[in-house]
Amino acid sequence: MRKMYKIAVISDKESWINPYLCYFVQQLQSKGYEVFRGYEFDKKNSYDIVFLLSYSQIIKRKDLARNRHNLVVHESDLPKGKGWSPLTWQILEGKSSCVITLFEADEKVDNGEIYLQRIMNFAGNELIDELREIQARHTIEMCIEFICDYENIIRNVRPQVGIATHYPRRTLKDSELDVQQTIEEQFNLLRIVDNEKYPAYFYMHGQKYIIKIYKHNS
Repeated sequence: MRKMYKIAVISDKESWINPYLCYFVQQLQSKGYEVFRGYEFDKKNSYDIVFLLSYSQIIKRKDLARNRHNLVVHESDLPKGKGWSPLTWQILEGKSSCVITLFEADEKVDNGEIYLQRIMNFAGNELIDELREIQARHTIEMCIEFICDYENIIRNVRPQVGIATHYPRRTLKDSELDVQQTIEEQFNLLRIVDNEKYPAYFYMHGQKYIIKIYKHNS
């Protein structure tokens, strides 16, 4: 008989992942799970599983202890690639695949024990919306897998091993193009810019110019 967990799904209010999480919550509810959907960590109630997905707040240990599990999904082979925007940085590095990790939240950022790891593969022509769709699909699949194969997965939990590396927070300045480089040389940067929130731009003759990129499907 399937266990009926009490679940919370938490994200930042302005996160790009929120439309995908609506679908995730609907999936869980259709299976009969009690689900709380919020944009702030719940410090009043307790849950069997809290999914912290695209959630940027640091949570104190005493608050994490309210729940049986507090789970985070991070797009790197932890402990390598801790920090901000790991998928973006790896696309900029020219990678055509990257590890995605589901792990237990810790008071320290990206530091908890690992439950699941999978590989995301890319064709090399995806723009930001397509990259996000791939990331969201793998994220939700891993979360569902954790619920469905819970007993086996927690038996195989493992600590993070190796030397940690960290990615810094990206800023609007990171979308600046170099007018001395070709489009081909900067294509990966164009792939990961957001046309509305942080579009690509360059300066020429003292003037700032904005570039927006779209695929043309004939």
